[in-house]
Amino acid sequence: MAPKTKKQAVSRTQHYEFFGPPGAAAISFGLPLLVYAFAFACNDITGCPAPSLLHPKSLKLDVLKQEVGWPKNGIWGLASWRVTGWTLAYYLWLALLYRILPGDVVEGTQLRNGGRLKYKLNAFASSMFTLVICAAGTIAQGADFPLWTFIADNYVQILTANVIIAYTLATFVYIRSFSVKPGNPQLRELAVGGVTGNILYDWFIGRELNPRVTLPIIGEIDIKQWMELRPGLLGWTLMNCAFVAKQYRLYGYVTDSIVFVTAVQALYVLDSHYFEPAVLTTIDITTDGFGLMLSFGDIVWVPFIYTQSTRYLAVHPQKLGYLGLVGVTVLLVAGFAIFRLSNSQKNAFRTNPNDPSVKHLKYIETKAGTRLLISGWWGIARHINYLGDWLQAWPYCLPTGLAGYQILTAGSELAEGAVKMLDGRIVVPGEARGWGTIFTYFYVVYFATLLLHRDRRDDEKCSKKYGEDWEKYKEIVRWRIIPALLQKPRSECTEWEIAQIEEWEMANGPLSLLQTAVRSHTQVLISVRSGRKLLARVKAFDRHCNMILENVKEMWTETPVTNGKKGRPVNKDRFISKMFLRGDSVVIVLLS
Repeated sequence: MAPKTKKQAVSRTQHYEFFGPPGAAAISFGLPLLVYAFAFACNDITGCPAPSLLHPKSLKLDVLKQEVGWPKNGIWGLASWRVTGWTLAYYLWLALLYRILPGDVVEGTQLRNGGRLKYKLNAFASSMFTLVICAAGTIAQGADFPLWTFIADNYVQILTANVIIAYTLATFVYIRSFSVKPGNPQLRELAVGGVTGNILYDWFIGRELNPRVTLPIIGEIDIKQWMELRPGLLGWTLMNCAFVAKQYRLYGYVTDSIVFVTAVQALYVLDSHYFEPAVLTTIDITTDGFGLMLSFGDIVWVPFIYTQSTRYLAVHPQKLGYLGLVGVTVLLVAGFAIFRLSNSQKNAFRTNPNDPSVKHLKYIETKAGTRLLISGWWGIARHINYLGDWLQAWPYCLPTGLAGYQILTAGSELAEGAVKMLDGRIVVPGEARGWGTIFTYFYVVYFATLLLHRDRRDDEKCSKKYGEDWEKYKEIVRWRIIPALLQKPRSECTEWEIAQIEEWEMANGPLSLLQTAVRSHTQVLISVRSGRKLLARVKAFDRHCNMILENVKEMWTETPVTNGKKGRPVNKDRFISKMFLRGDSVVIVLLS
């Protein structure tokens, strides 16, 4: 029997993101061109970037086409029926694994209609099964394993196939979203942000929240959740492996840099697959509709932009050495630690606030019935996990160094920094040195932009949800992602910056206990240097621990002396309505 649901329609809204329809149009039709530009401009024929691009004033289109490997039959050469067929076979393979392999079935977050959708989780098993087969094939056939050569030789055509799939899927779910009816037993809902009435914008941002489809043999698939983790993320890893194999075919060896990037990115992907349940609480699943924004991002942007470093290193090998490996590893571990520890702390608090690992954390009780953490990792910044995520992006790009190369014909003179391919061609930095960073470091810049945008979206969402409580929260946790001023010497700070630092310290440092006592009107127990104790309520305090107290009970112990002999100690106390206590007399303060 289908669960009972509330009949709840979504009213139209004119709230736009990404600068509305113009921005949606620019992203929808501009980003595919950018991905193609990267594919051609940084190539294994003439260089990265192509030589003509370094001299735009004398650039000739015919010469540029030859340098970038533009298909002889024009744009028709960007696609291939054969490659598209094999790409679709890859999607079918993952769908069959989703159906066949065992997995936990869990419920997602509560929907607006009161129901909860069920999800089958076996992305980790699916990825490992596929990677084991690829590993076996590589052991048997080496760098000539057909999958690796297919990806490297048909890179542009695979890109086109995925672009077509992304556009087709976005159009399909948009048209199908008009069949969603309030109170339907399938728990289908429209996304709040995807019903503006503007066709282009709604198609881009996603009109239906969790579109599902039932396929023969496969059964029901949640399109958004399946696309979020499977074809694109696994494709990212497979393409990296293909570029490692390509480097071996070109040079007869594999460098530590490309192995490092491939390994850590594979760990990132497998980590997300292993913790698949966590994706069900992300904004992509709970809030965003499924449109071109997600379909393109999942299967085009991620696998083809995130692999720029390994694609570059396949043609221009770089050796990190021991110190280089240690440096990028330390940075990676630091970023991962911040990311994983902060998220684990938040999840543990949400699951069980009385867990010993989190019960000491301070929080704000909101009128919405939820709690906002203001200490621990989440007292440092509102999205400290984003900082960890961004730090992890740097080790993906740093191994490419000061990127840029030119490819010279066989027999050319060996210059400084040159490497020789097995076919005799020479790869040198030349005048391209530094210009290749446009491609290899693009991921870091893009990812920072993405995280900043997510932060703004989350701030807006929470502001609507929590109202005044959110403003109070922001007064306590002032930093969005990077608590930069905390690392700046106070002598170099402006008066405004010093004020911000002191506010942060007041909310998160030792004085946060006094601040909690003032706000919650909680009693404190104060030990003073005289040996006496004060049980009181704090009316006000400053950063020197000077305090104004009220309803004070002063307690001490006296030992009477009779005829020169000490008697039994006697506990005494007295009541004081108001008191000023100097900070230099305070030993310790505890919440009573």
